Amino acid sequence: MTRFAFLILAGVVALAPALAAAAPKKNARKKNPAFAAVEDVAGLPRVLLIGDSISIGYTVPTREALKGKANVHRPATNCGPTTTGLAQIDKWLGDGKWDVIHFNWGLHDLKYMGPNNENLADPKSPDSHQQVPPAEYEKNLRALVARLKETGAKLIWRNTTPVPEGAAGRVVGDSAKYNDIAAKIMKENGIAIHDLYGYVKERQDKIMLPANVHFTREGSGELGKEVARVIGEAL
Repeated sequence: MTRFAFLILAGVVALAPALAAAAPKKNARKKNPAFAAVEDVAGLPRVLLIGDSISIGYTVPTREALKGKANVHRPATNCGPTTTGLAQIDKWLGDGKWDVIHFNWGLHDLKYMGPNNENLADPKSPDSHQQVPPAEYEKNLRALVARLKETGAKLIWRNTTPVPEGAAGRVVGDSAKYNDIAAKIMKENGIAIHDLYGYVKERQDKIMLPANVHFTREGSGELGKEVARVIGEAL
């Protein structure tokens, strides 16, 4: 190889990382708008939404419905089961003052995991187990409620939406069982219950995806309006 060719090759190798960084990434995932940072409008109350992917779906519609009435925040993540809540709640609450906190845990607690924690395992398999069994769910939720009460915010428990027939890794009817546990805790603590479970049951075939715990885009929009209504009444 001539000295000239060697220098050209060396230059290409040196520039490769920069060229790769500058190139558009075809597979880069767009940031979910629900996770966008919210710049508070002075004078408006601050609202915090806590929940899993169901709440992620209704975050933007809730913000839109409460525009000019409240600053609506949420953690930039799926809040998962109560075990994740216990580990992250202080981070999610931060140092600011909250006027209303609308919160839920449940769908990730009641789902089934495999013997090596494989996600959404077959509930009928003798090796599978619920991620957070009912007794542990009650214990965890009591601890989370105690922490949330320390904020002085008006608390609204949003109960867990239904599990439809055919949904992987979950059992139809378990949402109601976990909701009963949560309802007992909320009543003991004087916390309002937003019955989104009942709201969804009345129109489940129209707003939920088939054999899936998630909702259509239009369905999430409807949930957002319903959540905004309840929060607006609390404000």
